[in-house]
Amino acid sequence: MVLFNQKFRLTVGSAGLMLVSLASSYLYTQSKTKQIAPQEQSFTQQENSGSLQPHISLTSNQTFQNSFVTEEKIDKQNAPSSPQNLLAASTPYPVVDEFKKYKYSVPGNQVFSSVKLPGNKVNFNQKDLLTVLVNTRKYFQDYASQDPDIQRTGVLATQGVTVQDVLQTLDFMSAILKEDISNGRATRLQDPKFINDNFRVIKWTAYNPKNKQQKQLRITKYAVFTHTGSRKKTSTFNTGIYSLKDNSNTDKFYTKYTKQDVLSGIYEPGGREFGKVQSLAYLTRTGLEEALMQGTVLINFTDGYKAFFNVDRNNGMAYIRGLKPTAQKRYWYFREVDAIKGYGYKIDAKISIKPGVTFAGDVLNVGLGKVIVIEQTRGGRKHLQMGVMADTGGAFLPNLYQLDFLAGIFKNQKEFGQYVSQLPDYATAYFLVKK
Repeated sequence: MVLFNQKFRLTVGSAGLMLVSLASSYLYTQSKTKQIAPQEQSFTQQENSGSLQPHISLTSNQTFQNSFVTEEKIDKQNAPSSPQNLLAASTPYPVVDEFKKYKYSVPGNQVFSSVKLPGNKVNFNQKDLLTVLVNTRKYFQDYASQDPDIQRTGVLATQGVTVQDVLQTLDFMSAILKEDISNGRATRLQDPKFINDNFRVIKWTAYNPKNKQQKQLRITKYAVFTHTGSRKKTSTFNTGIYSLKDNSNTDKFYTKYTKQDVLSGIYEPGGREFGKVQSLAYLTRTGLEEALMQGTVLINFTDGYKAFFNVDRNNGMAYIRGLKPTAQKRYWYFREVDAIKGYGYKIDAKISIKPGVTFAGDVLNVGLGKVIVIEQTRGGRKHLQMGVMADTGGAFLPNLYQLDFLAGIFKNQKEFGQYVSQLPDYATAYFLVKK
């Protein structure tokens, strides 16, 4: 009877624990479901968007402040040691697409690990990196309230990294570069010992739901191409690029038309929407496709004028992976700009970027302003390249396994191909976060 009672108590106790566990799991699932309710606004038209915040509650988002908040910090270079950090690292992060809709979850400890940077010189152009660091930091300062997407902590929240940490990293690196450049010396940011002493180094293992074997990040490359263009339509330059007028913020007529509709001549004399947009230039069809794919084009006009043109807004139609460019329905409208432009919630706010020190990536899930070092092996020797995630694109929504490297300005695809053939297709990647 005593033995029976003990068994009975054990059975009841076990059942009770199971009920508590199931209840907790149910409540957590319901909480997550409410938290990641679908949002219908487009990522590329964020002027009036509300930002979904599907973040881990233990590392909640911080609103941007002009001055840093002083807080007690642990040594984050080592593996997380507090119960809070351990739980955050193992709690799944909910990945979202460009419409802020939940896609899948990924545990942070499956993607990130704390390491030391290899003991090789870090390569970059000092002045160009400083420009991108400063411009990205200024974007946070000027547009944090208008663009809530940049306040998302993203998947690095699982490592205790906040938006404030990102800002501190940008500020510290900018200060170091300014001091080193003014003193005419190689910057300390190229010294791996200085990096390891002053920054957390977080290794990024690729997470590709369609290829679980992929461990390194895929490194694609993009560029700005120069094209000859005309102010007027000719037999050679017969494909227009257009700019939306100011009233297009309220009149969304352009969202009805595919790329094929535009190319059929709806904005040209005699077309059903003639006069609704401004004609900027006429290119060859190849020139248009490269401008759409790269996001920026440098046009040398036949009258001697030259200027950069950058994508402004699209027609709201999704980019379809695997579909050839000429068959895509998505179409972008352009604006003339004063430099190569990266991320920005509207054309007038976009970050001016530089080749060789800029990465495009998943801003919603990884986060704007992350400083990244990629590592490849050339001739048996490790080569390290540093840049800032200051751009994005349709291929990165969502994407935790790829970065796009801004390679430069090129005359044609052949010149571009020769240059990028020296660059890696895959690389080991590291985030740097100021301690």
